[in-house]
Amino acid sequence: MFRMQREAKRVKKELKNIHVEAEAQGIKVIVAADQEIVSIEISPDVPFDQIGERLKDALNRAMKKVQVISAEKMQGVMGEMGLPTQQ
Repeated sequence: MFRMQREAKRVKKELKNIHVEAEAQGIKVIVAADQEIVSIEISPDVPFDQIGERLKDALNRAMKKVQVISAEKMQGVMGEMGLPTQQ
């Protein structure tokens, strides 16, 4: 049990240092693999009335990428501990 907690903490720390970038028509977001937003950049030429939709699109793309990365990392930990993983 202690080993599992230690491994989970290690993976969480590792995920914090992995950054994923996604863009949507003039909006760029960077999200850490622990699902924390690192930065948002909005180009000045993005129409004000389209910022919300484009921002949502960029964030959704980035979050999907980090979910895949996170799942892969956790599968690795579970496999190392002899626990069943989905493949």
